[in-house]
Amino acid sequence: MKELVEVIAKALVDHPEEVSVNEKNEGRTIVLELHVAEGDMGKVIGKQGRIAKAIRSVVKAAAAKEDKKVVVDIM
Repeated sequence: MKELVEVIAKALVDHPEEVSVNEKNEGRTIVLELHVAEGDMGKVIGKQGRIAKAIRSVVKAAAAKEDKKVVVDIM
């Protein structure tokens, strides 16, 4: 899951070298914290949060195959 979020985020931003994803396991739930450059925050969130919602949907679908719950936080 971590790699999936990282690949998607790097494709969206102007500074892909500043993209990092931290993974925290909390039981069956995995929390992924996405960190991007300050100037790229809008590109990852999108208008009215549409891109952020799309990223979360893709990750949720991939996690469903593994019977896990994944939460994506954009920091």
